[in-house]
Amino acid sequence: MTLGFFALMRNDFEVDLNIVAAVLTIISYSINDKIVIDDRIRENMRRYRKMDMRDIIDLSVNETLPRTVMTSVTILLALFAMLILGGHVLRGFTAAMILGIVVGTYSSIYVSSSC
Repeated sequence: MTLGFFALMRNDFEVDLNIVAAVLTIISYSINDKIVIDDRIRENMRRYRKMDMRDIIDLSVNETLPRTVMTSVTILLALFAMLILGGHVLRGFTAAMILGIVVGTYSSIYVSSSC
């Protein structure tokens, strides 16, 4: 999504090393969230052996949801401060990170754990 955004906005944002760094950071953030949810599913599969898999996934996502949302909100607060106070040099990086954090949080919670 982030790369598509920059492809559409190529007149406003120049793809430079800051944007490449933002994309790599977004990828690692999404992978980390996916691993946390998958690890919680694995733990709950051991704990609740007789529970249906759909219920285990739902329980695991609900257990990790506060952590994921708090992390995302904290990062977004810092990014909005960087967007307002950071100047022109950090604008592309910050825009990429904001879009990536929002999409990454959504995909970690709703898309990657669906069964």
